[in-house]
Amino acid sequence: MVDDNQLAPAMLNVLFLCTANSARSIMAEALANDPRITGGTFRAFSAGSHPGGAVHPLALELLQQHHLPTAGLRSKSWDEFARADAPQMHFVFTVCDQARGEACPVWPGQPMTAHWGVPDPAAIGGPPEAQRRAFRDTFHLLRRRIELFASLPFDTLSPMTLQTHLDRIGTAPIDK
Repeated sequence: MVDDNQLAPAMLNVLFLCTANSARSIMAEALANDPRITGGTFRAFSAGSHPGGAVHPLALELLQQHHLPTAGLRSKSWDEFARADAPQMHFVFTVCDQARGEACPVWPGQPMTAHWGVPDPAAIGGPPEAQRRAFRDTFHLLRRRIELFASLPFDTLSPMTLQTHLDRIGTAPIDK
């Protein structure tokens, strides 16, 4: 932190939350950790309120197709990030509507939060191509939101203005 009103442009910790932590939040973690997308500004993590125990195979397939590292990605509980010894988060984003409505832990350091709801690609049934299309759509939506987030001038925005930008990113229509 530069002072109480501004964030330094140094490494910022970001946590993406979903219910199962198997698809959307995992993809967001991988995207935000990619310096080609975010310029190396973020150290991203993901977690779930009720972790599914495994990363969805189609999420892993898509990340690999885009040459994003998948080593170390795992479905985990958000409790790992609410402990006193956890990395202090600067931002916490929910990416599914169910996690948004749940009572979240109290995050150390009082990070800024926003809801960036994205439809669950893992909930899509039908033929494999329909499932892959749902994952691709989710990936591109998350990528665009993370690109918009990474482009914000963190060191010049007041907390109130930054919060407005974070909320808008989660509700603005995103072109594919």
